Order: sequence, then C-alpha cells, then structure tokens
Amino acid sequence: MSELVLTEREGAIAVVTLNRPDALNALSDALMEQLVSTLLELDRDEEVRCIVLAGNDKAFAAGADIAELARSSAIDLYYQRRIERWDAIRGLWTPLIAAVSGYCLGGGCELALACDLIVASESAKFGQPETGVGVLPGAGGTQRLTRAVGKALAMDVILSGRFLSADEALAAGLEYERRLLYLAFASDDAKEGLTAFMEKRKPEFKGR
Repeated sequence: MSELVLTEREGAIAVVTLNRPDALNALSDALMEQLVSTLLELDRDEEVRCIVLAGNDKAFAAGADIAELARSSAIDLYYQRRIERWDAIRGLWTPLIAAVSGYCLGGGCELALACDLIVASESAKFGQPETGVGVLPGAGGTQRLTRAVGKALAMDVILSGRFLSADEALAAGLEYERRLLYLAFASDDAKEGLTAFMEKRKPEFKGR
C-alpha cells in the first residue's frame, strides 16, 4: 500500500501530512484507514505533545473520494462504518491542529473541523459542497461548521455549496464569539464574577 499519510517528528510535535496530491488529497477509504491508524498510534505515544495535520499548498483535502461513494449504496455506507473513523479522530487526547492551505472542502472541511484548532493560510477555501452532488455533509459538517461560524453563515455555505475564505470564516467566527460574549455579559453570574474580582473574593455563581 502506498504511503498516503506521511509522518515527521519535530521534538514533541508530530506532523502528519495527507499524501494524495494527484487527487487533491481526496479522502479515500485507504487514506482514512492510514490516517486514523497513524493518529491513534501517535496519540498513544507519551512523547508526542501535539499533532499537526496538513495537506499541501493546493489542497488540505478536497473532500471524499466521489468515485468510491458513487459505487456505494446506503446500506454499504452503514455497514462500512466510515463515520466511526471520524469519531476516533475526535476522541484523540493529544491536541490536534489542522494546518490548512488551498481547498478544504466536504469531508476535508469536516476533517479540519474535527481538529482542536485550525490554522488557515490566506489561500484556504472552506466549503461543504455536498448539495451539488445531491447529498449532505455526513461527518459532522452541519454541526461543527455551525459552531465555528454561526448558524446563518453555516446554512448559507451548506445549502448553496459556495466556498468560504479564511478571512470570512474568521470574521464569522469572531462575530459569533461577540454575540456569545454579549449574552454572557447580560447574566447575573457575569456581574457577580466581575464584582467578586474587584472585591478580591471568590465569586458565588448561581448559573443565571
């Protein structure tokens, strides 16, 4: 089996690189199998303190392998347990950082969203274009993209299939964060926390 996933070690940091450049790192079954196996092995290594997951300049990962999906039935997808691989990635204990350049689409976008952090270059283009082929995100895209950029923008991207630049994704994420800040600031606990800090005492939060 060819090396679809490459690994380098830089001290306590492991760099895992998707290596299917001829297909824009499309996430075939073989690639995903190697990726999960590699990540789980690194996760068990006590000397590894952080894992960086990368693609190449042209694409982090351009999505699922459409040719493989086209040959599969709904029953095939269910029994092949493809989605369980994503659960394994999300369950890693070691911090996982996605280093994204170029296309980060469909399953590739979901892979990045499954990481703990995303560091995106100016060339990064995020998207969930599944509706263009008559399906929808199935590995967490509808849930994690919503949390990352907010409901309205996530709906726009998923339903229209359009791409999202790194700048736009960052601006949507910051706007979402601001809304949460304002909501939290209106709570009784926020007032209590700020007052307790000023009075140099331990806050008594009430969950309101």
